[in-house]
Amino acid sequence: MVHLSPCWPFLVYVVLPTLFIEARNTKLEEVYHWNLVDYDYPDDTSRNNAIESKNFIPENNVPLGLDVWKDKLFVTVPRWKAGVSSTLNYISLKDNNRSPKLVPYPDWNTNKLPASKIEKGSYAKNTTHLISVFRVRVDACDRLWVMDTGLSDILEEAQQLTGPQFHIYDLHTDTLIHSYVINQSHVKENSFFANIIVDVDPNNCDGAFAYIPDVGSFSIVVYSLRDDESWRVKHPYFHIDPLNVNFSVGGINFQWTDGVFSLALSAPQEDGFRTAYFHPFSSTNEFSVSTKILQNKTLATDPHNFEEFKLLGSRGPNTQASASFLDEPSGVVFYTQVNLDGVGCWNSKKKEYSPEYQHLVASDNETFIFPNDLKVDRESNLWVLTDRLPIFMYKSLDPESINVYIFKGSVKEIIKDTICEIREN
Repeated sequence: MVHLSPCWPFLVYVVLPTLFIEARNTKLEEVYHWNLVDYDYPDDTSRNNAIESKNFIPENNVPLGLDVWKDKLFVTVPRWKAGVSSTLNYISLKDNNRSPKLVPYPDWNTNKLPASKIEKGSYAKNTTHLISVFRVRVDACDRLWVMDTGLSDILEEAQQLTGPQFHIYDLHTDTLIHSYVINQSHVKENSFFANIIVDVDPNNCDGAFAYIPDVGSFSIVVYSLRDDESWRVKHPYFHIDPLNVNFSVGGINFQWTDGVFSLALSAPQEDGFRTAYFHPFSSTNEFSVSTKILQNKTLATDPHNFEEFKLLGSRGPNTQASASFLDEPSGVVFYTQVNLDGVGCWNSKKKEYSPEYQHLVASDNETFIFPNDLKVDRESNLWVLTDRLPIFMYKSLDPESINVYIFKGSVKEIIKDTICEIREN
């Protein structure tokens, strides 16, 4: 139940000369940056004790995911290695410090590791402890959905402390309102659940669905909140493209075999359902499917449903993408461009999907080394987190250099005068 890339990437790599990518004039503004992140400990004594006991090893703490709600910017720090103080955190957007300390969410105790791992042959029940969170999603009903892999010390002495599960928090009260352990029958030998996408109408909060890509076993787990039930969806389009498993980031060449990674949801269509745009990480192709299929257990699990999923086209060479997000007012899908040290866009209202309809809205081989996550907030601002993850995994981060950046920009300004803009008559 452990996936071997990128969340367990013991693949051979070589160090290459850094590929120079021309920096583009971007309308994304740097909001925060860190050499190494720190936490808002109650006092200096607590922090010093954590360092002395190795509960806090600064160089092992690398932010990965983000999302925004009102004046909170959520930042996740997976437990790649020992010494991660808190895996789910936030920053107050009122904090003017360019390198603010991370505040554990909802509190310190929830982010403490439990004492023991899963017994061999058993399957853990849910726990309120957060083990290792990669990505989170704020929904339209002011709830935070937190996907927890349950796996700690991923790159060292990996321990499956709980089964993979997600938690839902009420953001108005910062309280846990629901948890769900991924059905054991959905967890395969190479499964890894590092993302969660939430589909909900704010007028029908109990009718929410979650889509949870399994990057290691090439499937999507669909969850119904109303029924508290999940089903596993399989399709060949969730698989990798073996011709696109090679990556070159920050002077390091490596091979990852990650399947379906992210879904970007359109606004509701005429039938009330959304279009889900998706792609494997180790691929340059984009696909789509109606959520009408995903939300219907019978249709979603029908082995004869192949034609319900559509191939849109390819972005072109070296355009492997991880995270993606659709801005509903503009119809623009933003996606990370890990090989190109940047962020790309495509306007779903244009229908055509090919390289000439893509645009690199940001690219820089210093500040955009490995864009890891991005989100669009309710005011149509794009947020991007970059973290030099392959360097952290295969070499080591330089504590004297800035290693993590968070950027923000107005979608309207970012796409202005590009192929991604559609001017209304």
